[in-house]
Amino acid sequence: INQPVKYLTTGRIYISAQNHGYAVDEKSLEGKGINISHISMNDGTIEGLEYTKHPTFTVQYHPEACPGPGDHDYLFKHFVDMMEGR
Repeated sequence: INQPVKYLTTGRIYISAQNHGYAVDEKSLEGKGINISHISMNDGTIEGLEYTKHPTFTVQYHPEACPGPGDHDYLFKHFVDMMEGR
């Protein structure tokens, strides 16, 4: 199902392709060097995380199956930039 997700870094809202019925408990992230990067606009659940101590991030939806062509290209660019040390 397509659901709105907000990227907290820019404030932009994207439509995401979802297929899960679980959520990350925000309290479980405390003290682990993890920042929340994306949230669901429907219920405020966590949709993306970024580690602060190493170049790793994740989203809890399918950016490659985005409803709009290229809407989530920024994630793939961010991944390449991290690999290239930028």
